[in-house]
Amino acid sequence: MPVLVLHGDDDQIVPYRTTAVKAAELLKNGKLIIYPGFSHGMPTVNAEVINEDILSFINA
Repeated sequence: MPVLVLHGDDDQIVPYRTTAVKAAELLKNGKLIIYPGFSHGMPTVNAEVINEDILSFINA
């Protein structure tokens, strides 16, 4: 089953290098998208961008 991992590279709470990158490596069918400049609040602050990527992933 494909799994989408989304993370902002400016997340000061959960650093993407030690979390999202590792998670995508451990997943057999993981797809990682790193958003430049997005923070920990990206699901609400940048919802329009993230929602497009989620819908594209689902429809692929």
